[in-house]
Amino acid sequence: MKSPKAARRPESLGALAGAPWTERYFRISKHGSSVGQEVRGGLVTFFAMAYIIALNPLIIGTTTDINGNLISGAPKFLEGPAGAAPVIDAAAVGASIGMVAAATAFIAGIMTILMGMVGRFPMGLATGLGLNALVAYTLAPKMTWPQAMGLVVWEGILIAILVLTGFRTAVFKAVPKTLRTAISVGIGLFIAFVGLINAGVVRKPAGSPPVELGIGGSLTGWPILVFIVGLGLLIVLHVLKVKGAMLISIVSATVLAIIVEAVAHVGAHVGTENPTGWALNVPSLANFSLPDLGLLFRVDLFGAFYPDGQFSFPTFLGLMVLVFSLLLADFFDTMGTVVAVGSEGKLLDADGMPERVTEILLVDSLGAVAGGIGSVSSTTCYVESTAGVGEGARTGLASVVTGLAFLAAVFLSPIINMVPSEAASPVLVFVGFLMIAQVVDVNWNDPEVGIPAFLTIILMPFSYSITVGIGVGFLAHVFIKVIRGHAKRVHSLMYVVALLFIIYFLQGPLLALVG
Repeated sequence: MKSPKAARRPESLGALAGAPWTERYFRISKHGSSVGQEVRGGLVTFFAMAYIIALNPLIIGTTTDINGNLISGAPKFLEGPAGAAPVIDAAAVGASIGMVAAATAFIAGIMTILMGMVGRFPMGLATGLGLNALVAYTLAPKMTWPQAMGLVVWEGILIAILVLTGFRTAVFKAVPKTLRTAISVGIGLFIAFVGLINAGVVRKPAGSPPVELGIGGSLTGWPILVFIVGLGLLIVLHVLKVKGAMLISIVSATVLAIIVEAVAHVGAHVGTENPTGWALNVPSLANFSLPDLGLLFRVDLFGAFYPDGQFSFPTFLGLMVLVFSLLLADFFDTMGTVVAVGSEGKLLDADGMPERVTEILLVDSLGAVAGGIGSVSSTTCYVESTAGVGEGARTGLASVVTGLAFLAAVFLSPIINMVPSEAASPVLVFVGFLMIAQVVDVNWNDPEVGIPAFLTIILMPFSYSITVGIGVGFLAHVFIKVIRGHAKRVHSLMYVVALLFIIYFLQGPLLALVG
């Protein structure tokens, strides 16, 4: 007699035989979704992430390496008149920014499609913020740009090895479920804070306090109005259960922003000039432009380890600390993001694990390799994907849509840059509301659970780092278990991870020791 499972299998395959390939491959109906829902969710994720096309070039494209060269290979400064200081070569900087923008969109598109097809998970990938700053401001000043990107490739290779050996997946499973819930809630507050910062609703004043509402405690300027209208419209649409609420909000706020800019000529907020200007992109109609993908494959895998053609052990040790910092930040940012996206879409099993966790983590690891090869810094999973999941994305088809949008953005980046931060940020703030609902799943009466969860949740937004929140939460979890005599209840891998985080938090003194 056939087992019930065996008996059901032909019927299941037969039911799918005449279905579209999208249904057979992604099991869209099984996840309670539809093709239209996946497309909407994928586009919302793209618009929530698209800011990286404009922001990454401002970090990677404007910083010089040890030789004073931009990532394009051109010098940033021109010799001024005799006795005068060098002047910035605006044309060279502009070309560098354009090359980074095109490469950023291209690598994000390829890796997000790969996530959809291999990981089958509704999550976008692009250059990681924080990771790119580490590369630009810590690695590049010590070496050439190709050498810095070579270290990024090595970081990705090491993470891929950890995935293939099962270590990364094992660590993922070793984290207590309640701590994963805290990570998800903390990320919700973090991205809400990011949205408020990006929109200029919360700012850092010249003096104290550390942050304030708008300018001098007042919401001032047309861009802030666009944000308020976008958030208000999103709330109305959500309350009325209108499908596509987030995408409608982004598009509507962008149209309003374009009209406002055309009439009021607000301009950009640059430094301390024009404080009521647009925070990132100035919304205006743009023309088609051809991309320059000349940064691809400009990578030197071994040059950083042989400065001046000679191997130096102190240099090697210092580079290993830097690679480890990249690896650890990438490692746990992704873990937190996967938990957050899976929790928001109810895509986790009873143990808090996504269905294809190994494939998801492997694609993310390859993203770091691809980011180095593309000269755009480590590419990683984006927590903004929760915006698309909030819109209904449940399968890898949404990631394919997001990836295709990024590939289109390679050619249409000026049009994508019409979407200002103030139009996309309401979605990030609203997703924070959706994610914080999970806070009720934490037993706040148990200090072994409540204190690590609390520290995880508050330190993500307060330190502006997902990795810091996770690291402190892990350390608090292990510490409290030990002092209460429950050391044996802690998974052995948690001790390993706790030790790694201690090294991570002490990386400054360690770098100082090795010179």
